[in-house]
Amino acid sequence: MPTILIPLPADYRSADVLAFHSRDAEGLAEQVTPGRIRKGVMLGGVPVVLDVALGADAARCEIDADSVLTPAQVGQLRQALLSILGLRIDPAPFLRFVRDDPLLGALARRQPGLRIVQSATIFEALTWAIIGQQINLTFAIALRRTFIEQAGARHSSGLWCYPEAHAVAQLAPEALTTRKFSRAKAETLLRLAGLVDAGALGLGLDDDIAAVSQSLLAVKGIGPWTVNYALLRGYGHPDCSLHGDVAIRAALQHLLGEDSKPDMARTEALLARYSPHRTMAAAHLWASLHPRDLD
Repeated sequence: MPTILIPLPADYRSADVLAFHSRDAEGLAEQVTPGRIRKGVMLGGVPVVLDVALGADAARCEIDADSVLTPAQVGQLRQALLSILGLRIDPAPFLRFVRDDPLLGALARRQPGLRIVQSATIFEALTWAIIGQQINLTFAIALRRTFIEQAGARHSSGLWCYPEAHAVAQLAPEALTTRKFSRAKAETLLRLAGLVDAGALGLGLDDDIAAVSQSLLAVKGIGPWTVNYALLRGYGHPDCSLHGDVAIRAALQHLLGEDSKPDMARTEALLARYSPHRTMAAAHLWASLHPRDLD
């Protein structure tokens, strides 16, 4: 099995990363134990398990694939590891930016090593954003399990692997709507998968973010919140504005000491102060509500 070694920064918060990947208590596609993450992904139709051991100064990943991988595919998995370990955005620039900020300065100083954990692939981030929009986290995780079971595949070890666009595009809407997905959510997922599978919508890490945003907004069923959340979780884009996020508004209400949440327009204006670091601002606001859970 190929092995990938990734250095970890001195202030790396392993507990945050482990908590993010253990949100599904049933461990369908992710299995988390102290200091270890096993994550199932599909890569070119091949089930792959990333077995990651978090050490004091490095993460060691054993790649267990059900078929031989090319060097290019191993390179793709390295990129996936950087995402699932939360290593795409360096938190230091944000900390310097808000050092004397009256709203977020003290909050950021209390958790200097906080990072944003990404999904293994951009497609996973996008589909998760669609699945999770406008429902509570517990129900979203249950729908995610259904989605994986309907379109994913099992690795030889038994761990399920998150599906690729091609498999999702083959589903009939009823494969999801008969399992508690709304018709609109199911159709948006299948519409997105079809566009990606046909090559009409590219999802490359090096793509222009503005162009990606416009392309996604043109997809029926995908709005600004979904786009920004997907850019955050999929691309590791450092300047995503989550002004439509209810938890962000609740965190701002608490910090401002006000009786109600700021509306979306005011939230957008408040977050604009932190551009080009709005992603890390969102991370700290989320963490202020749930110190070990970054949604």
